[in-house]
Amino acid sequence: MPQKSEFGRGFVVSLMLLSRHFGLPPEKAFFGAADHLNDLTVPEQFRGTEIEELIERLRKMVIWHQPGTLDKEDATDIKRLLNRIAVAVDTHLGIPDPDTGKYD
Repeated sequence: MPQKSEFGRGFVVSLMLLSRHFGLPPEKAFFGAADHLNDLTVPEQFRGTEIEELIERLRKMVIWHQPGTLDKEDATDIKRLLNRIAVAVDTHLGIPDPDTGKYD
């Protein structure tokens, strides 16, 4: 039996846990966020696709962020990136017109 993950493991699970951080005020969003990237695994069917590229960009943005510096701007950029990942996954899964909505 696999060891229980401390900060979540998987693809959707890790993205969901990470997205919770960016629902917080920007000055609080980054604390502990990178922990959810430890066991984020890109599924085989997404390897070599735009989704994998977006995930790599997400990793870099979260890991390289310096809390207290550009929190609001970086958090906004990461929210947009999480939305792009969600739309890309839905498109890959065959949803013809995924949309994050006006009030994302």
